[in-house]
Amino acid sequence: MILTDQVWGRVTANREKRRATWVYQDEFHVLLADPQTAAYSVEIFRRFRKWGAIPSGITQNVKSLLESSEIESIFGNCDFLYLLSQAAGDREVLASHLGISPHQLSYVTHSGSGEGLLFYGDTAIPFVDRFPKDTELYTLLTTKPEDKANERKDE
Repeated sequence: MILTDQVWGRVTANREKRRATWVYQDEFHVLLADPQTAAYSVEIFRRFRKWGAIPSGITQNVKSLLESSEIESIFGNCDFLYLLSQAAGDREVLASHLGISPHQLSYVTHSGSGEGLLFYGDTAIPFVDRFPKDTELYTLLTTKPEDKANERKDE
């Protein structure tokens, strides 16, 4: 909550400069596990959007995220979802919670890197992004440990 309050200070300062602030909250399901941080996360998520920030909750643990009663408020305030490959149990929960069809689920079932499903409002868009690995940008953005290890060998 202290870190989020610091980020809120930056959002406020950037709003005065007419500058958007991207806010990434990784392991978002952890924030929703405790009632106090869950309530604060819902409030700050709404406030971020109203003040020109772009909040992003990131998680690999969809079931834990959806167990929180506060997630309804957050999903109700989201226009954009980005889904990558999902475990079987998570796919079932997402399908029932978000109304994803069996065909749409195929895009997040055993999908490869850079493949998934985008939701923008009521529109679902399957995607495949074959980002070239032999670029400086890929080297900067990759989160794969084996790519980082190969990078160190090349130096």
